[in-house]
Amino acid sequence: MHKATKAALISALVFPGCGHFYLKSKLRGAVFTLFSVGCLYVLLTYAVQIANDISERIVSGDIPLNVNSLMAEISSQLNGSAGDPAHIATILLLICWGVAIIDSFILGRKLMVPVISH
Repeated sequence: MHKATKAALISALVFPGCGHFYLKSKLRGAVFTLFSVGCLYVLLTYAVQIANDISERIVSGDIPLNVNSLMAEISSQLNGSAGDPAHIATILLLICWGVAIIDSFILGRKLMVPVISH
């Protein structure tokens, strides 16, 4: 398997930036990895906030403890979230992941081409 293909697969299947680390491009790998970690931090913070809000409402008795009520409450919490930071972070993470895959493939192809000097 070519280095370019392997780097793209590593970026796609492991984490954005890992393919760059495989190609020994540490700065690019660090940029993609840190940006992705930042997006994941925003997403997880939002998910924990929703979970805490729902658990407080369960303890107070506002929401009955059954699957249908919980699913309805989770759905209502997530509806209308087109402009919130979690939605934006999700889109940015997906874009970053796609760019990391493409960039690691292109970088791998450039490293495979022999340099001819005169």
